[in-house]
Amino acid sequence: MGKAIEITQDNFENEVIGSDVPVLVDFWATWCGPCRIIGPVIEELAGKYDGRVKIGKLDVDAHRDVAAKYGIRSIPTLLIFKNGEVVDSIMGAQPKPAIEAKLEAVAV
Repeated sequence: MGKAIEITQDNFENEVIGSDVPVLVDFWATWCGPCRIIGPVIEELAGKYDGRVKIGKLDVDAHRDVAAKYGIRSIPTLLIFKNGEVVDSIMGAQPKPAIEAKLEAVAV
């Protein structure tokens, strides 16, 4: 069963930009209530889409440079990357079916 991976400044290029499958990155922080609400959904989806979509979490407090590069101003923000480019985004704590619909559109 898949598990959301930790995305950092150090592994972003390899895990996200260089990935051969689409990647959902959850930009979050420990103090963010809505982030904690969707956290279990993100973990569940990591298992469901294992091998089809890579799912990771990036702590915006620990990795401000990456968050700034992608213009993250509010969290949670989910960015979906395909071939190293942002192809979709989800702002705020959205219900699981809304996130799944976006993932289905890019899943391999």
